[in-house]
Amino acid sequence: RSLFQVVHAHKPHFMALHCQEFGGKNYEASMSHVDKFVKELLSSDAMKDYNRARVYLDENYKSQEHFTALGSFYFLHESLKNIYQFDFKAKKYKKVTGKEIYSDTLESTPMLEKEKFPQDYFPECKWSRKGFIRTRWCITDCAFDLVNIHLFHDASNLIAWETSPSVYSGIRHKALGYVLDRILDQRFEKVSYFVFGDFNFRLDAKAVVETLCAKATMQTIRAADTNEVVKLIFRESDNDRKVMLQLEKKLFDYFNQDVFRDNNGTALLEFDRELSVFKDRLYELDISFPPSYPYSEDSSQGKQYMNTRCPAWCDRILMSHSAKELILKSENDEKIVIYDHIGPNVCMGDHKPVFLSFRIAAGAGKPIANVHKCCVVQ
Repeated sequence: RSLFQVVHAHKPHFMALHCQEFGGKNYEASMSHVDKFVKELLSSDAMKDYNRARVYLDENYKSQEHFTALGSFYFLHESLKNIYQFDFKAKKYKKVTGKEIYSDTLESTPMLEKEKFPQDYFPECKWSRKGFIRTRWCITDCAFDLVNIHLFHDASNLIAWETSPSVYSGIRHKALGYVLDRILDQRFEKVSYFVFGDFNFRLDAKAVVETLCAKATMQTIRAADTNEVVKLIFRESDNDRKVMLQLEKKLFDYFNQDVFRDNNGTALLEFDRELSVFKDRLYELDISFPPSYPYSEDSSQGKQYMNTRCPAWCDRILMSHSAKELILKSENDEKIVIYDHIGPNVCMGDHKPVFLSFRIAAGAGKPIANVHKCCVVQ
C-alpha cells in the first residue's frame, strides 16, 4: 500500500522498481512466495493503467556462482508511446509490448546484463549475493541505462570501527568502480545512466563514535580464551557513569536513537563519505530523509531502528552527470524533482525503500546536429 500511495501521488509514466535480496534472507524457504507477490503487483488495481511490464528475477539460488537475488521491475503507462528496450546481443532496440516475466532464464536473456562480482572481491572469498543487473531503455529518443546494484555490507561493527575509512568501505569502493567501468566500456554506445539499489554505504564508524561519545570513557572487554576484543562500552565521564554506547560485532546500542531521526539525521550526513570518491563520475540529489537502514522488522515498530548497526543511508539513487542534465528542473516548481523514502511510519523490512521522481525534459538526449538513432529499430 505504501508503494501504491507513492505511485498514485506521482503518477509516473515509466516506473523502475529495483529490489535486492529477493525472496528474503531465507530465500530457499521463502522464494515460493515470490510468484504470488509478482502476480499481485502486476494485477493490482493501483497498477491497472500500466499495460506493459518487464520483470527480471534472479531466483536461481542453487547456482552459487551466479545468484544475486536481484529483482528488477519496469512498468509502462498506457499513455506512453514509443518506448524501446535494448537487446545487448543484437545491439539494437526493440519496441516494448505486453507484459513479460523472466526468472530462470536471466543468464540467456539478451535484454539485460547480469553479473556477480568476481570472487576475489568478496570478503574472505566467501560467496554472497552481491552483483548488478543492467537494462537499457529509450523513451522518445532519450536513451539511458538503469542499473540495479547490491554492494557488500559491514560484517562487524568492531572491525568497521577500527580504521577510518573502514576496510569495508574500501571493498564497496572497488566493487562500485567495477560496475561503472563495466557499463562504460567499449562494447556499447555510452548513454546516461542511473544506478540504484542497496549500496550498503555506511557512516564513517570511527568518526561517528568519536563524535557521539566525545565526552565518554571507553571500556574494552576481551574474550577470556582468545583475548580478542568482543565488546566496547562507552560511559559518560560523570552523570553516574551512564552507558552511552555498547558496541559488539552485531550490536550498536546507542542510548538516544533520536539523533538518527531528528531533522532526518542530517547532523550525521557529514560522516556519509563513501560517495565522495566518485564525485567525478556520480551525482546524487540532496538527501532529505532519515537513514534507510537498519529498521526494526517488528510490524508495530515502523519508525524504530534495530540496535544491530549504526543507522546509515544504505539505499540510494545515483546517476551520471549526463543523466542529471536529462532531468527537467523548473524554476517555478521545485517539487518537480523529489528524492525521498517510502513508508516512513510503516514497517517495510529492515530497509526503508527510497524513490526518485522526475520528469525528463522534452527532447532531452537528442544531439543538436542530428536526431539520436536509438529509435531506428524493428
